[in-house]
Amino acid sequence: MRLFVSIDLPDRLAEGVADAQERFADAEGLRFVDPTQAHLTLFFLGDTDPDRVGEIESALERAVADAGVDPFELRVGGFGVFPSPEYISVLWAGVRDGGGAAETTRLHERIEDELTAMGFEADDHAFTPHVTLARMDDARGKDLVQRVVGEIDPDIGAFRVEEVRLTESTLTEDGPEYETVASIGL
Repeated sequence: MRLFVSIDLPDRLAEGVADAQERFADAEGLRFVDPTQAHLTLFFLGDTDPDRVGEIESALERAVADAGVDPFELRVGGFGVFPSPEYISVLWAGVRDGGGAAETTRLHERIEDELTAMGFEADDHAFTPHVTLARMDDARGKDLVQRVVGEIDPDIGAFRVEEVRLTESTLTEDGPEYETVASIGL
């Protein structure tokens, strides 16, 4: 099973995500994520033996407790790209300063500590709390993406984070389908 740990955006923010994506509607080469599946990935485990789910859930419970993060407000807004404006592979909306970035980073660090101790691989880049809006398959729309990212600073919305989720991702022809495996309350 293909797993990741996330903070899921509530359904009521799907419209804000869709509105943000609409600004890039004319950018060729972009593949948009389903706004109803918008989330912030804290850690990607990848293909995982289903027999390990129990120990992963225990590790997540320890990590969340060690992080010492109480429920908090997360404010999503602004645009960014990975890895750089010159070579865009991912278009994202960020977490506003003072809007949950510190709490999200603390959760990520503790979760990463626990899961890498179990043999899962950490990302090879610094953690940037973000919600993926689209993936760029080719550079046809790069100029438009660069311009919009540089000129527009949208506010997608805020919500109260009360849990992190262990999520299974099943890849289908119509895109990924997500199912919550476990929820760990803050």
